[in-house]
Amino acid sequence: MSIIKMLGILVSSALFLGSASAATLGVVYTEGGMVQGKNINSDGLFRTMDVFKGIPFADKPGKFEKPKRHPGWDGVLKATKFKPRCMQLNLLQSDTLSTDLPVMVWIYGGGFQVGGSMGANFLDNYLYDGEEIANRGNVIVVTLGYRVGTLGFLSSGDASGPGNYGLWDQHAAIAWVNRNIRAFGGDPNNLTVFGESAGAVSSSLQTLSPHNKGLIRRAISQSGVALCPWAINRNPRAFAEKVAEKVGCPKDDQMMACLKLIDAKVLTLAGTTSLSGSPSTPMVDNLVLSPVIDGDFLPDHPGNLFHNAADIDYLAGVNSMDAHLFASQDVPEINNPIANVPVSDVKLLLGSLTKKGEAATNNAFAEYTADWGDKPSQNTMKKTVVMIETDYIFLVPTQVALYLHASNAQSAHTYSYLFSVPSRMAGIVQPYPSWMEADHADDLQDPNKGESNVPVTWPAYTTSGQKYLEINADMNRNYVHEKMRVRFVNWWSNILPSLPSV
Repeated sequence: MSIIKMLGILVSSALFLGSASAATLGVVYTEGGMVQGKNINSDGLFRTMDVFKGIPFADKPGKFEKPKRHPGWDGVLKATKFKPRCMQLNLLQSDTLSTDLPVMVWIYGGGFQVGGSMGANFLDNYLYDGEEIANRGNVIVVTLGYRVGTLGFLSSGDASGPGNYGLWDQHAAIAWVNRNIRAFGGDPNNLTVFGESAGAVSSSLQTLSPHNKGLIRRAISQSGVALCPWAINRNPRAFAEKVAEKVGCPKDDQMMACLKLIDAKVLTLAGTTSLSGSPSTPMVDNLVLSPVIDGDFLPDHPGNLFHNAADIDYLAGVNSMDAHLFASQDVPEINNPIANVPVSDVKLLLGSLTKKGEAATNNAFAEYTADWGDKPSQNTMKKTVVMIETDYIFLVPTQVALYLHASNAQSAHTYSYLFSVPSRMAGIVQPYPSWMEADHADDLQDPNKGESNVPVTWPAYTTSGQKYLEINADMNRNYVHEKMRVRFVNWWSNILPSLPSV
């Protein structure tokens, strides 16, 4: 069974071009050979789109190895279907035969554990098909895949298994697009990488790696940045040894050589992590198959690499209750209207997240309960738990990353947002409480297709003003704010590090 079949991954990019003309690209010549896509009807009677699926951007990699350039093919590659092979890309593009169109490269999320380049499929309606963006934005959309789980992010913490293979796959796809996109009418000097969750972290990391110098013009991170607590595994060896033990490999200097001989499916199953949680063992701490500081793709901690993004425009934001997905696993009473959350669980959760002992836990508890009053309602307590995890997992790291980007920017601009559309799953007869706002991944779908005319000017984020745009269906010029949850950002980024560890 191939890696791609086993993981359900297409390492691919998808190009979408939109225009009112009836022109089509036909056969396109790339560095690997000629490719032919499919012309489909788009929005409007005379509007069509060229779609290319399954174009190889790299050769099939060996286990725990960097991707290599594809040797090419003979004849014309029919790029009309997703193929069960690794290292492919899909391209979607509206028919315009224009040149120098902006290019947007999508990186999917999934906690670095799961995912695919086109996302979930329901009746041939793919979550990440990119058609809407290409059609309305007159851009080329590229969706790429990459190795995830054990095969993509297992690391021994040394030269025998440095890790970050999934990040190298992403880089290989970005480099391929840069070298070949002009043949599809795209501008290689106007490339935006964007993603959500682990894809957002990936977008952030791609801008910070010196290997992408000159390849990326802009980046967008939706619910995830390189500074998130789950973005970097500082002790990857520990989990690698657990996997080795499960599959019968030694834990000495022969560990990686042995792991390379193990069947890909067996390796992947051995690296499966639990997605459950509790106040004492939060779900976020289980996301251990993640990027590492390898001295190559990431030569240093991400916080020290923002100079590499000095000329890359950066837009990043979070959903208003982004960590409800995590908090409801750690404290399941949140979604149960007749169950109570004990105060002790709130304290226990804070202790598990702060990891500095009783003094830090008490300090955090005082900060988050300052507005509770004498008799806080259960809704107040439950909402507090969601915001604690939202701050820790997503919001605070994003604000710090924005600050570092703006501080290091030369020609680049910085933008911040908060997505606050209420969850469609909230309400009396719904699974979520009525106070629920935007949960993790709620920003991925746009069922109403929306309007392109935003009724407000989006100001740049600066280190002094720290302005951001709140995005929802009712937004107007009053939806520009500044210093997002500054009290809690300050607590996590300044006060907590100053407290002693016990």
